[in-house]
Amino acid sequence: MSNDRVRVRGLSIFRPIIYGNTATVLTPKERESLSSPDHTHKWTVAVRSAASNPNSDIVGGADDLSYFIKRVVFKLHETYPNQSRTVDKPPFEVSETGWGEFEIQIRITFISESGEKAILLYHHLKLHPWNATGEAEIPPLDVAIKYGPVHSWQYDEIVFNDPFQNFLSILTAHPPTPLPKGSKRPVPFHLSNPASLEASKGGTPEFTTQMAKEEADRLDAAKKEVLAQQEAMRLQIVEKEKELDSLQRQLNSMA
Repeated sequence: MSNDRVRVRGLSIFRPIIYGNTATVLTPKERESLSSPDHTHKWTVAVRSAASNPNSDIVGGADDLSYFIKRVVFKLHETYPNQSRTVDKPPFEVSETGWGEFEIQIRITFISESGEKAILLYHHLKLHPWNATGEAEIPPLDVAIKYGPVHSWQYDEIVFNDPFQNFLSILTAHPPTPLPKGSKRPVPFHLSNPASLEASKGGTPEFTTQMAKEEADRLDAAKKEVLAQQEAMRLQIVEKEKELDSLQRQLNSMA
């Protein structure tokens, strides 16, 4: 066996990505030019590197991910023609227009050198800003158009455990752009002040090391909560089994 196809045991390496969407309200002129005049928004769903180009208003995308991602397939709502959109080269994104929110399945296939199976991610397309309760706030179109894009992005880390030597060499030859410690960009209005649509327009979100740490902390807290709930449920089951056993013994003694 070639040394390139030998796994490096006990080693893990990851690549930070973001996935999600940006949406903006269509102008009356843009709506008139569409074959579907009921569409109210234009949107882009994408898989990108987590770091952003400081000279761009695009969320993420500072790095070209094609050195380890071969293909991304976005599965849209069944009402769209060509429901499964395959993207074989960067940018790994799909742009469309529509009027409703729905779940998008994102299938990421890695290059053959990785020896890794494809992974599935799920993203709920977001067209409307959030309010204070975390629900969608749907202002009139003529009002919403003044506030700029709505952003909905998720940070994640793709972890490769025991990678093949040749794949590890590819990854180490392309280190990801480090995330900034803190964002210097203005925060979009619906994220900075979700209780009011009268807030300032804001700007483009940017992922930072602080945000990544906060996300990791939230995930750890959620895992601990799930484990605690599982343990509480286990104890309840044990108590119920004891109660059932006691009732069964009473029933047997009466027979």
